[in-house]
Amino acid sequence: MLHTILKFVTVLTFIFACQLDATNKEVIKFAAIDWCPQLCGQQKDQGYIIELIKKIYPASEYQLQIDFFPWSRAIKVVRNGQYHALLSPAKYEAPDLHYPINPAGNQQMCFFVLAENKWRYTGVQSLAGLSIGIAADTSIEELNQYFLENEAQFQVQPYLERYVAQNANKLLKHRVDTFIFTRNTTVLELSKLNLDDKITIAGCVNAEMVFVAFSSHPDVKREISNYIARYDAEYPSLVNSGWIQSLYDKYNISWDVSSHDK
Repeated sequence: MLHTILKFVTVLTFIFACQLDATNKEVIKFAAIDWCPQLCGQQKDQGYIIELIKKIYPASEYQLQIDFFPWSRAIKVVRNGQYHALLSPAKYEAPDLHYPINPAGNQQMCFFVLAENKWRYTGVQSLAGLSIGIAADTSIEELNQYFLENEAQFQVQPYLERYVAQNANKLLKHRVDTFIFTRNTTVLELSKLNLDDKITIAGCVNAEMVFVAFSSHPDVKREISNYIARYDAEYPSLVNSGWIQSLYDKYNISWDVSSHDK
């Protein structure tokens, strides 16, 4: 009987110690989108950006809360201070947030068309007369100004995990001529949908870096300053050790991290 009681007390002590340890850790709240292979919701591989932030903010010191939203909603909850950081915009997509010096990765927006379509993107002039699918609040780099001046050409919809599937369906039904989205994610999703032989890349805009972007809300100013300092202190050593390049290689991301312009 005494042995049973002691065993029970030991278990309770362990549980209490774990709870106490958890409460002592600083909680960082990240708003994210399901954007594999960068950010993968419920899949086995977390996505390279989630692996990166877990390396920079280790479980021994921090408790990371990562919640998934539609893209426009994710921007909003970080902007208003409900969440500390956004995973992971190009600067044009949320210019009012605070950015570390170092990026989290890169993205390249590409046009996708039906395989039999011979049209190719060769610059702004090649877009004349096209109906183009696009996700709300996303940056299309050098074409951002064109979008603002020619919004009638674009079919805008919220970015949800169904975005690629929905726009692929629009292509198949000839409801759009092309849609534009990030290369890595779209290629992966088209393969899952068994559409990689029916839909192809028709050209891309310039690649742009994406970041872990932090809230500029005054209520979280002190914490954000510390989180950015931590990010920029840890990132260079991960580059120099080869850890980040190995991470990109794991996810088949073809980007030489050492070449990015700080």
